Amino acid sequence: MKDGAASQIPVLFEDNHILVVEKPVNMPTQEDDSRDPDLLNALKADLKVRHNKPGNVYLGLVHRLDRPVGGVMVFAKTSKAASRLSDAVRTRQLDKTYVAVVHGQPAQPQGTLRHWLWKDTRTNTVSVVKPGQQDAKEAVLDYKLLGSQGGFSLIQIKLHTGRPHQIRVQLATIGCPLYGDQRYGSAVNKPGQQLALWATALAFEHPTLKEPMHFRSLPPVERPWNAFTIPSL
Repeated sequence: MKDGAASQIPVLFEDNHILVVEKPVNMPTQEDDSRDPDLLNALKADLKVRHNKPGNVYLGLVHRLDRPVGGVMVFAKTSKAASRLSDAVRTRQLDKTYVAVVHGQPAQPQGTLRHWLWKDTRTNTVSVVKPGQQDAKEAVLDYKLLGSQGGFSLIQIKLHTGRPHQIRVQLATIGCPLYGDQRYGSAVNKPGQQLALWATALAFEHPTLKEPMHFRSLPPVERPWNAFTIPSL
């Protein structure tokens, strides 16, 4: 990758149709009010230079990660790939797996969490509400306890829906806020701690070749991740 924002972004796979990268932590997926360098525009700029493309570069955003979250993401390099990957997201054929370090330990070693979530757009916060509340959306995930020590647990999460802040809110709701989450776990986290949530695996059918694709990304070997053995997914 060239110098600048794009130099922070490892490319895991690229062909004429898709680009799979490891998103750095604390980088917005797309441009926001902060005007900080964002992943989408950094990748577009890099593609323009590397492939010597005149004019605008097309790169389709088909899913997102919260700003503090790192890990594997796929982008579409053509409109056809974008349409098919977006369909895969909508029909839940894009299989996303995460790992997180949380405070405490779930009551059950594995299970399914199902809540109705409502987003306050003014404050950019999400809360659990009663089913049927206006503008609320159902959120579903599966979790599995991978290990516990020192008052923390390593959790594997498979998303069935992709709601804003879903993992953070649902785990906080069962008494297991994420390490470093200032928004949904301020009572137990210290300012400045890095949110411990990582998109560790992504699986989908290639939008044109129709072949199964599987990519993985491991969190950095630093606190709190280094207290646990992260499995190969």
